[in-house]
Amino acid sequence: MIKCGTGAIACAFLTLALTAQAAVDGTVTNSTTGKPAAGATVTLFQPTSQGPQFIDSVKTDAQGKFQITKEVPAGGAGPLLLQAVYAGVQYNKMLPPGTPTQGVEIPVFESSKRPGDTKISQHMILLEPSSDGNLQVSESYVFNNDGKTTYNDPDNGTLQFALPAAANGKVEVNALAPGGLPIRKAPDPGSKPNTFKLDFPIKPGESRVDMQWAMPFNVPGEFKEPILANSPETRLVAPVGVNFKGDSLQNLGQEPRTKATIYGVKQGDIDIRVEGTGTLNDASAAGGDNGDSANNGSPALAMALPKLYGLASGSADAITEMLAVKWVLLSVLGMLAAGFVILYRKGNPLQTAEDSASQKTEKPNARGRG
Repeated sequence: MIKCGTGAIACAFLTLALTAQAAVDGTVTNSTTGKPAAGATVTLFQPTSQGPQFIDSVKTDAQGKFQITKEVPAGGAGPLLLQAVYAGVQYNKMLPPGTPTQGVEIPVFESSKRPGDTKISQHMILLEPSSDGNLQVSESYVFNNDGKTTYNDPDNGTLQFALPAAANGKVEVNALAPGGLPIRKAPDPGSKPNTFKLDFPIKPGESRVDMQWAMPFNVPGEFKEPILANSPETRLVAPVGVNFKGDSLQNLGQEPRTKATIYGVKQGDIDIRVEGTGTLNDASAAGGDNGDSANNGSPALAMALPKLYGLASGSADAITEMLAVKWVLLSVLGMLAAGFVILYRKGNPLQTAEDSASQKTEKPNARGRG
């Protein structure tokens, strides 16, 4: 507490100085044009175990500058989240503890309904058939936008996908934009039965869309899924005890940690035969949490990411944590699969040089999305 005596004016200046230290200010810049972003809405959130808590919201001036003077509630020693909404798209800036809160730079971008430099760099599907006649499917898309414009198409969606009719259209979707927290997204129905479109702006950098769905399935059986998105290759993951068969499959090898087998499928719909039962979590848990001798002491793949999903949905229950870990595993398997492609081709003496060369992680603002 500040005690003011006769030096009331000096005390007032000291009070203002302390208040300024509690403020968050900075500039929102249009990184597409390199100019200040005037009229952008900037909102400050405090992430908590109950979800992001709203602090205050202001607009940028003609120079793109903003200032939030409302203090963070007591106990706010954790990170802060700044959200700038520009041209209908929200851009996030995380401020970890100890990060300066003055002069914060928030980049935003112009938007376009055309993909431009946006491409799907990775598409992974994990199939986990069980002995009780069900199939759990975890599917991930990784987008890379190498341009300076956000791909944003609310009418048609930035991701179109289809589900087998047996899934009954029930799918859980979580999306992660650069610098943001995972958020739950509800896809809209597509133009044809069992098709969907996702309204999720793809900003410059790497974005990720994770989906979880299930359907009745008896093994052995045929699994078919139409692929609507334009991805160079789909990779299928089979846990221990599960085998895939199909003319279009290419066995890329076994991931050492989970012993899962990774298959490559060139462009086109998925049409394979699934045999056996198993789950990825069972295989990863068998190796322990801190690595083992077979793993040469390397850390387990189940990284501590689920807390982010808890913040996004407002709770961190066991199911949310399990799904978050599963998606981390799926992501790591995707990165390892690229290495398996190289190893596979090195082991094939008939592979031509030409072919070898060709293989070279909320409270939303209502005024923006993503």
